[in-house]
Amino acid sequence: MPLPRLIPCLDVAHGRVVKGVSFVALRDVGDPVELAGYYDRGGADELVFLDIAATPDRAATMTSVVERVADVVTIPFTVGGGVRSVDDACRIIEAGADRVAVNSAALADPSLITAIADRFGSQAVVVAIDTLDDVVYTHGARVATDVATVLWAVEAGERGAGEILLTSIRHDGRRTGFDLRVTEAVRDAVSIPVIASGGAGTARHVADALRVADAALVASIVHDSPRGITGLRREIEECGVALRPLRRKDDE
Repeated sequence: MPLPRLIPCLDVAHGRVVKGVSFVALRDVGDPVELAGYYDRGGADELVFLDIAATPDRAATMTSVVERVADVVTIPFTVGGGVRSVDDACRIIEAGADRVAVNSAALADPSLITAIADRFGSQAVVVAIDTLDDVVYTHGARVATDVATVLWAVEAGERGAGEILLTSIRHDGRRTGFDLRVTEAVRDAVSIPVIASGGAGTARHVADALRVADAALVASIVHDSPRGITGLRREIEECGVALRPLRRKDDE
């Protein structure tokens, strides 16, 4: 079985990286291109960028960020937020991203998953699921649906998703540990990789998540720590979880 991946997540609003708690109380934490280069050099396996700003110029702003990030990193990266069509996915991938993440738009029209997978391959499609109390939320985790989290993850895989990015709304940004119960439930139900997201506060939290998921998303724990991604990798391995050797695009 492949070794798990460690993936810094950068939430982007108006061209800046921000971080909040349970998707609110956002604060500025830096420039996305500078942080991307820092994590690339520090030992991240991949990166995820999520455009969380609902502004009229978001398409142009995020495309510019993607192009600049692609110039400075050698690891794969995923971009989500505002991907509502195959054309949106094409714009992001042509700008330099390896994958796109879809969330609300895919839930509204699940055929979008298949359409993007048919165009670029399943490996290029990540379905992001924001979950609370076992149901899916949309629109930046603000709107509850009547869709069960596990059932939607299964359908997403059947429609062509290559990975599931599962974020616990309750745990997001609180640094109290991942929601291992829902993560394990989704992992057991699908045949595609699951990325655990929401709650990393210590290396032990991340190690625990990597025992039940294929990858873990981290944000505050590396944005705010002087140890950064390099120190976190070392501490996770000291917890008994082996990480994959550093990977570069040119090695694929």
